[in-house]
Amino acid sequence: MTRSHASAAALARAIRADSLRMVTRSNASHIGGCLSMADLLSVLYFSVLRLDATHPLLPARDRFILSKGHGAAILYAVLAECDFFPLVWLDDYCSDGSVLMGHASHLVPGVEVSTGSLGHGLPIAVGMALAAKRDGKDYRVFALLGDGELDEGSNWEAMLFAATHDLDQLVMIVDRNRLQGFGESESVLRLEPLAEKFASFGWAVVEIDGHDLAAIERALSQVPAEPSRPTAVIAHTVKGKGVSFMENRMEWHYHSPNPEQLAEAFRELGVQL
Repeated sequence: MTRSHASAAALARAIRADSLRMVTRSNASHIGGCLSMADLLSVLYFSVLRLDATHPLLPARDRFILSKGHGAAILYAVLAECDFFPLVWLDDYCSDGSVLMGHASHLVPGVEVSTGSLGHGLPIAVGMALAAKRDGKDYRVFALLGDGELDEGSNWEAMLFAATHDLDQLVMIVDRNRLQGFGESESVLRLEPLAEKFASFGWAVVEIDGHDLAAIERALSQVPAEPSRPTAVIAHTVKGKGVSFMENRMEWHYHSPNPEQLAEAFRELGVQL
């Protein structure tokens, strides 16, 4: 489905570069959280999601919701690289009049629902999975959340509902980079023991290295992880992954690279500026 990417690794490199370029050009933010989920998105769109870029609303499609909608830049990047819309659209990211808004917008081909108000994506995904189950459809619903987003109580209500109704076509992926807007997630609001909490809510739980492409594919291709249970994938990631001076640095939740930093980031990624 991708333009010229022979592997998920190549796609991940491309969307990291696209996102860095987009955020720098528009003087936008959230690049750290974009980079932490690049490998997850590359595997999803390269080999897991059942989608047709020429018919993005095909009824039988899998649904993907980026609940951490402030990471829109890298979602737009992977959609463009996978032919949902022209790559040239990325040049207008976050500019006046652009359809590529700073938070994920349903006006963009391939985006299921507008997101950005945290704690909304998983409840919407639960509703989609419930509809699939009641209609006897076999499409899967994947929702990608930030770990800081788990501070929102609406997610935990949705988790209880999903387990109660045996929504085993639902997959929640947590980008567990351990940093959020106000600091380390465990200092802002303690989540651990996270896997045990999810399990106690009735979910099948899988923990992976969120930058190991083979591990990501194994986890996301085997849905449900347990019959009659929704699946929670805790993906341990590094905020700013792939650019050394951004890795594990909270300030890249907000900062935009300057031209010199962009050039250095591209050198580290092995990509032409």
